[in-house]
Amino acid sequence: MADNNVTDYPRALHPLHAILLAFPLPLFLGALLSDLAYSSTYEVQWTNFASWLIAGAMLTGALVTLWALIECLVSGQQRTGKHFAYLIVLLVMMAVGFINALVHAKDGWAAMPAGLWLSVVVTLLALIASWIGYAGLRAREVAHAT
Repeated sequence: MADNNVTDYPRALHPLHAILLAFPLPLFLGALLSDLAYSSTYEVQWTNFASWLIAGAMLTGALVTLWALIECLVSGQQRTGKHFAYLIVLLVMMAVGFINALVHAKDGWAAMPAGLWLSVVVTLLALIASWIGYAGLRAREVAHAT
């Protein structure tokens, strides 16, 4: 028998997962802004800032991706397409972020314009991952999955 008291409120992320998810987007965005500053000033320190911001985003992004992978494996029948979409976007974000880190490891002149375009792509992926993660799952989707 179906439960008629099921509400349509989003299911929140675990608080620690939510805290970790809050880091990749602003860090990748900071790297993008540093790349934009470098492209207009050619001051090499901006690429160093971008490299460090990307490293921080990759560290916290790895923890978020690991959390999402474990949650996807443990959730069982409550798993929906949003779980997989969230995990796939995180994995793609990490792959593009890793390539971006390798490009930024080059000399400042050699890192542009590829580093700038990769920063745009990885920032958009982090935005999509945050959007999916913070949107949560609707209680009806969880009720129908069981």
